[in-house]
Amino acid sequence: QVQPVESGGGSVQAGGSLRLSCTVPNSVYKMNAVGWFRQAPGKEREGVATIFIRAGTSFYADSVKGRFTISKDNAKNTVYLQMNSLKPEDTAMYYCAADVKSYRNGPLNYEYNYWGQGTQVTVSS
Repeated sequence: QVQPVESGGGSVQAGGSLRLSCTVPNSVYKMNAVGWFRQAPGKEREGVATIFIRAGTSFYADSVKGRFTISKDNAKNTVYLQMNSLKPEDTAMYYCAADVKSYRNGPLNYEYNYWGQGTQVTVSS
């Protein structure tokens, strides 16, 4: 069983930065892709960023493009989400997901086999 583990969430003021980590124990290099998603209370889950592990190709939601950067460190089995210039509307529970099950619905909305428990990000104005 592969269980991604997120960390790095917290509370920051608008304009601040956080770096989220998604560790896939002993397995990230085996994954085809890893995605970051977020869900705010009362809203649908939103795909934020996706990275293909072998190619390193990445995709971003328009709402975070230019502010967030997804990256990987195969040696540490970890995918990162660097979040800069945070806004109150970035407040949400952030989840990472690994190993694409279905490529339908585009790179920000792939279906994944494995999901983490989430890490909370709160941005105050």
